[in-house]
Amino acid sequence: MKATSQVQVEAAADTPSSAADSLHEHRSLYRLDLNATGEGRDKLGELSSVYVPAHDGVRIALDVTRPMGDTADTKRDTILVMTCYGRGKEGEPSNAYADLFVPHGYAVVVGDVRGTGASFGMWPGHRSREEILDFSYILDWIAAQPWSTGNVVAYGMSYTANSADLIASRNHPMLKGIVPRWVDYDIFYETWPGGAPNLTLDRWSELVESLNRNRNSKINANRAGNLRAGIRPVGSQAELAEALLDHGQAPSYQSVTKITFKDEWLSKVRGFDFSPGAAADLISKSGVPIQNWSSWFDSGSAQGSVRRFLLQSNPMNVIIGPWNHCGRKAYDPLRPDVDNLVPTMASQQANDFRFIDGCLSGQALSQPDKVIHYYTCGEGVWKSTRSWPVPATRQRWFIASGFRLTPSPEESGFDTLRVDREFGDVLSNRWDTNGGSGTWEVDYGDRQQHRAGRLSYTSAPLQRGFEITGHPVVELNVSSTREDGIFFVYLEAVRPDGVSCYLTEGQLRGLHRKVWEGSPFSILGPQQSYFKSDAEPLVLGQPAKLAFTLLPISALLPAGYRLRVCLAGSESTSFANVPSDGDAPELQFHRGVEGCYIDVPVVER
Repeated sequence: MKATSQVQVEAAADTPSSAADSLHEHRSLYRLDLNATGEGRDKLGELSSVYVPAHDGVRIALDVTRPMGDTADTKRDTILVMTCYGRGKEGEPSNAYADLFVPHGYAVVVGDVRGTGASFGMWPGHRSREEILDFSYILDWIAAQPWSTGNVVAYGMSYTANSADLIASRNHPMLKGIVPRWVDYDIFYETWPGGAPNLTLDRWSELVESLNRNRNSKINANRAGNLRAGIRPVGSQAELAEALLDHGQAPSYQSVTKITFKDEWLSKVRGFDFSPGAAADLISKSGVPIQNWSSWFDSGSAQGSVRRFLLQSNPMNVIIGPWNHCGRKAYDPLRPDVDNLVPTMASQQANDFRFIDGCLSGQALSQPDKVIHYYTCGEGVWKSTRSWPVPATRQRWFIASGFRLTPSPEESGFDTLRVDREFGDVLSNRWDTNGGSGTWEVDYGDRQQHRAGRLSYTSAPLQRGFEITGHPVVELNVSSTREDGIFFVYLEAVRPDGVSCYLTEGQLRGLHRKVWEGSPFSILGPQQSYFKSDAEPLVLGQPAKLAFTLLPISALLPAGYRLRVCLAGSESTSFANVPSDGDAPELQFHRGVEGCYIDVPVVER
């Protein structure tokens, strides 16, 4: 295969292929151009801010920017972005989305979702029912403008990407496509992966709440109402002060550590599941084409892309790469030379321009497809497939005495781990890359530094190249001195020089171990419901089996590398401890025929 920088991936066959295998489809819209470029010609016109009445009459703040020289009725297709971070700062003439899209001839509308920025209403957290209903009113308003062609594509990264998905759930005739980048496809999983309380989401939610309530932020006492400096008003400062009074009536954020079950979350937090995944049927009904970006190393975004691919019938182009959150910086734990890995951010955006043009022209609907393009770490090659999981053989590896990982079970026994509640991980991990503590990078470094606090099992050197693509599955046979706990499993690759490289991970709270037989994702491996009715507390001192699915990965391990599986009972950098009080659990991980093992999906080469 060619080197990454030379490969252009095209639409794929049913089995993974490189660009060379699919050149006959080079005109397909559902492709990935690694070195795509796109230069805009238009200059930005003047930004205008307006209030638009939405659901229940709540006024939503929108910024509109069109190309310079447009008259009041110059027709333009529209890019719509809805955000909770503020549509723009006071005194600035533009915003990042207008800067990106207006030069390419679009009108750009960026709005503050209700209860944020200069919009009225309350923001109780991630997407309320009312926030989602607002999207229909905003689309109606765009359609009524003299400059609108009646065609809209919703775009976004992170929170705004989730908004793009939920805009599609409104099934509005104006919407011609969406480009959601780095989506929280299943909000419960992102917040409680495996039922483990993710503290990163606590930090993020507290930050957004403080912005919306004007707390812990710079105050300009010279302005009416002591407004937080930086919010771009629509009209007068008095109006903005009135909007902020609305924000202050929202209920205070509830910490993830106070929630144990998914049905408890549904009843206490929003009253319904506001995840894009929960709206999969509605988004499918819209029929809009989708271009979705995610990363193997950004929280659970790659898992979300796979679940989208399995659940939704929309035409879609899914790209899963080796980046941090939002694709700003590449990270490949098996390759040091990724600073210029393609597609760069500029090339990603050029792919988005092409796809958006195809949505607006109707091409995306006239040649529908459903493709996943994915990057294989270590190998540095992009591949494409129209099916997931890709064809692979599951190889089983057992933990064995002497902290070995072997392809067949050996004698029975157990290894003991006393949980260290202070044991943590690097801050630059997959869960914190969304900015929970202010860092964006992903870099796990040499995992050897975390040997204390974990049990590590390592295979003999691999005799040949070993490609893992898909979802590893683990089954733990474990005894505990406590009735509950969180069990962390890490899959790593050990280089010949001893450096241990992170590949992927999974975690499961013991209380949630019952396998959900009716899950639509059972094809990927064992799934859990996280509902109270399925709770099974651990029985003190008695072995229990925990079968669960790790996050997906694609990586090529060269001959001479070794596999490593690491087991832990805490990770205080990103997750709350369970149980949080009393004696720390002492865990026994059992070996032998009925012992702990991992099934690794290996692609024949």
